[in-house]
Amino acid sequence: MAGLRPLRAQALANSLVRNSIRPNSCGTGARFSPVSRTQVRYKSGPYGYTQAKSLVFSECGEPKDVLKLHTHSISPTLPSSTVLLRSLAAPINPADVNLIQGTYGVKPSFSSLIGTAEPSAIPGNEGVFEVVATSATDRLAAGDWVIPAKTGFGTWRTHALAPADGLIRIDREGLTPVQAGTVSVNPCSAYRMLRDFVADPALREGDWFIQNGANSGVGRAAIQLAALWGYRSVNVVRARPSAAETQALKDELTALGATHVVTEDEFRGRGFRDMLAEWTRANREGVRLGLNCVGGASAQTMARSLGPGATLVTYGGMARQPVALPTGLLIFKDVRFRGFWLSRWADRDTRAKQQTVAEILDLVRAGKFRDVPVVEVPWTWDTEVDGLRQAVQGTLEGFRAGKGVFVFRDT
Repeated sequence: MAGLRPLRAQALANSLVRNSIRPNSCGTGARFSPVSRTQVRYKSGPYGYTQAKSLVFSECGEPKDVLKLHTHSISPTLPSSTVLLRSLAAPINPADVNLIQGTYGVKPSFSSLIGTAEPSAIPGNEGVFEVVATSATDRLAAGDWVIPAKTGFGTWRTHALAPADGLIRIDREGLTPVQAGTVSVNPCSAYRMLRDFVADPALREGDWFIQNGANSGVGRAAIQLAALWGYRSVNVVRARPSAAETQALKDELTALGATHVVTEDEFRGRGFRDMLAEWTRANREGVRLGLNCVGGASAQTMARSLGPGATLVTYGGMARQPVALPTGLLIFKDVRFRGFWLSRWADRDTRAKQQTVAEILDLVRAGKFRDVPVVEVPWTWDTEVDGLRQAVQGTLEGFRAGKGVFVFRDT
């Protein structure tokens, strides 16, 4: 039976920190360490094998059509420097959905290493795991919490086997699994864009930035970090179905630290330029940074709102419309246009990712950084695939109460 097929543990361990379940050759001469049966999770197969379930897809398409739930086994014998993990929480990010759809900047890598009938990939770039057992006792211990060091891990699964050097240990004290599991994408993106794209001088207390998609996970993180660092912000959101709902959203973001909140219609209206001039009159440099995740007309308006020598950073394109750059801004205002891809930053500089995550989690513990609103999606051993598919499919549809997060229980 494919579900009980023993894994090539070293190959899987090497593969999980690359793209999903990319094939890799087995190492030779490895020292093996038996997993104590007392450490095996609630669901255990024959001879101490850990039973695991993974969401997989073998072709690109809509999540509701291509996602499958695959059951497989993990050997009780761990290769050298390898860690057996159980999942605690794993969010559903828009980039994960785009990867499944085949519209993301990289394509998934398919293989049959976990015994799928067809070469498949495991989605999910972000999450937090608990160490069940490890042969890397000098680095990790049972009960530790870890996050993937690099992207492409494949977090939508109940258990995983990974090399110890592909993991970042985090201090679990004072944290919930959801807080730890959602730190490495949206908050890190906001942190790096606020810190890394404005120079000579860097953003200072009192400086202005503007962002669209301000109610997103990145937007909410940027509002809070900017307020802590003394930056002032103009935040653009989509209007809600009623005026009362729109005002409630504005009030919510203002409570997080937003200086001003406007709707897209207000942002593109005739009176916005005068409002912006009034807000920023004390700052001769105007708005020094723009964060764009929408594109199209919203990005054009943002570009025109920037001061001389400012930078517009694009990190998303929710409108699926191109960013058209007015020539005059390039020539006469020297506005710079940059792109930010979190995966590139995280994969190039694991140490910086570790430091950024640690700093943000310290703010969480201190009560200075609030969780993004989430919708918990329980995942137990008996959870059916239809509910998981529905949670993924709904990520890009309409106004949502919060980010979907798989929360693993009794797996």
